[in-house]
Amino acid sequence: MIPAIPAKTAATASTTVQRGEPFKRILLKLSGEALAGQVGYGIDTDVLKVLAAEIKEIHDMGVQVGIVIGGGNIFRGIKGATKGMDRSTADYMGMLATVLNCLALQDALEREQVYTRVLTAIEMRELAEPYIRRKAVRHLEKNRVIIFGAGTGNPYFTTDTTAALRAMEIGSQVVLKATNVDGVYDADPKLDPQAKKFDKLSYLEVLQRGLKVMDSTAISLCMDNRLPIIVFNVNHRGELRRVVLGEAVGTMVSQS
Repeated sequence: MIPAIPAKTAATASTTVQRGEPFKRILLKLSGEALAGQVGYGIDTDVLKVLAAEIKEIHDMGVQVGIVIGGGNIFRGIKGATKGMDRSTADYMGMLATVLNCLALQDALEREQVYTRVLTAIEMRELAEPYIRRKAVRHLEKNRVIIFGAGTGNPYFTTDTTAALRAMEIGSQVVLKATNVDGVYDADPKLDPQAKKFDKLSYLEVLQRGLKVMDSTAISLCMDNRLPIIVFNVNHRGELRRVVLGEAVGTMVSQS
């Protein structure tokens, strides 16, 4: 029996969050590549179904869930810019790619009977609601999963930065960074079998070592506001639930 967590709760200061305590409001950061499965591009509906089931599990526990998805499985703005495209144009194309992923995940969640709203930083009212902070918080209080699309609505900002920004705006206790490895290492564990995994890191250590947790803007934003980040492997079934329940999973990045 999964322990229930009260759904309606005021935002809790992130500095009070400790391992072993369940989270009540989270921001889940998914990469676009996570939706592509083994193919590496596009959207794998089987992967979507598994992700939706994992999110439903924590939602049914009473956890309030906000989600930011990247668009790298469809188009990555910075990659387009390196091939001669105007950076702003490429980034806007990347923002539109995130909306495709948002709609796909919304559909998968609603097939699981989870009420979901997509809110976009660029208005496209026929597809989604425009992002308004108070409205987003109200959706959470009504037990709806919210998915943030189109990044911040500005070029030159990544979806990592979007995740940190939206997490603070909605009063999330933590950013859960879903990856395909089980935490943060000092080297690529796929290339270096001697790579060392960190159970805990400070924001400064991440920045000084140049560890690829999130981009430096996102890390700095979290550091300034003491918003913890937990990096975990989204491909391990049940891992998201374990993280939400406060188990020592993955790597935690915090003030100290």
